[in-house]
Amino acid sequence: MDRSKIVAVITGAIALLLGIAYLVMVQLLDFRGEMLPAPVDLSEVDGSQPALVQPASSSSPLSP
Repeated sequence: MDRSKIVAVITGAIALLLGIAYLVMVQLLDFRGEMLPAPVDLSEVDGSQPALVQPASSSSPLSP
């Protein structure tokens, strides 16, 4: 076999290995389950606890 055929076989083998590795990685990531979205409001995590940050009132001593 001449050099160009050896390079072609090695390149094809590397391409197949990368493709199989990609498919395995996708399957492993998909196996983790459903992704949950990030919470929109972080001041109230589960809905039963009051918010830790109180809204600023207009009678604040810092307001002009």
